[in-house]
Amino acid sequence: MKILLVYAHPEADSFNGALRDITVQTLTELGHEVQVSDLYAMQFDPVSSRRNFTTVKNPDFLKLQYEEMHATEHAGFAPEVAAEIAKLQWADLMIWQFPLWWFSVPAILKGWVDRVFAMGSIYGYGHMYEDGMLRGKRALLSVTTGAGEQAYLPEGSNGDINAVLRPIQRGMLEFVGFEVLRPQIYYSASKVGQEQRQTWLQAWATRLAGIEQETPVGAGRY
Repeated sequence: MKILLVYAHPEADSFNGALRDITVQTLTELGHEVQVSDLYAMQFDPVSSRRNFTTVKNPDFLKLQYEEMHATEHAGFAPEVAAEIAKLQWADLMIWQFPLWWFSVPAILKGWVDRVFAMGSIYGYGHMYEDGMLRGKRALLSVTTGAGEQAYLPEGSNGDINAVLRPIQRGMLEFVGFEVLRPQIYYSASKVGQEQRQTWLQAWATRLAGIEQETPVGAGRY
């Protein structure tokens, strides 16, 4: 299986970094092909602009969707964007590894989506959700949180974790055709001890060993 790991954490020695490392190690040892987009290490620019493109459809007014469609037709994406689009098209499974910040993904990851989920290449008119261009591919969120699990229950202070993740899983991943697997969530990751982190890492490696057999759970509609 071909797997793309998109990693978004600024500290390489964080628990997110340990999850990144065990993911690559485990999947590689199992014989899968793995590519990693380490966004902070890449210094990926999250800001969409004309720098997304080497082609120009309308020099007088920038509408990103129109320029994306034009770039799709004329091989006109900037090299850093084209490389990430190619990874998406290559992968059978995409895993996002990130900390939950302000009830969403870090800005660098959202900017990666803004630039890389390009109209014409990744989605299009009539090519969304079940008919999305990336249908047949699967996606999985691996997320650390600051608050504990009780805070993310339906009656908790932060609300149901499934509702918190729905804009990501439904509005980004399923929108372009991905089938969504059950998210892997590590609550209060910065507050637990090393023994608990090791237990989590081992459990994650075990899950990855059977990831090909998992059934998508879906994000649920709004």
